[in-house]
Amino acid sequence: MQDAGVLIRYFAAASDAAGRLEETLPRMATVGELRAELVARYGDSMARVLASGSFLVDGVVSRDDARAVGLRVDVLPPFAGG
Repeated sequence: MQDAGVLIRYFAAASDAAGRLEETLPRMATVGELRAELVARYGDSMARVLASGSFLVDGVVSRDDARAVGLRVDVLPPFAGG
């Protein structure tokens, strides 16, 4: 059975930067690897989103680059308010 990869879903500014709502990428070990891949694919606009945004990894919010990537990762832009 082949590894299906990881489903990446993009929201708001992250979706604008990626030019899509979601995609499936090859499985990566950590959030840091995923962050590097997204910046390599989508450039400065994605780097700006990720600088202050966060990831929702299998339902848990994380900004920790060492966190293991799960089956689904949501890329969340920074949110206004407090």
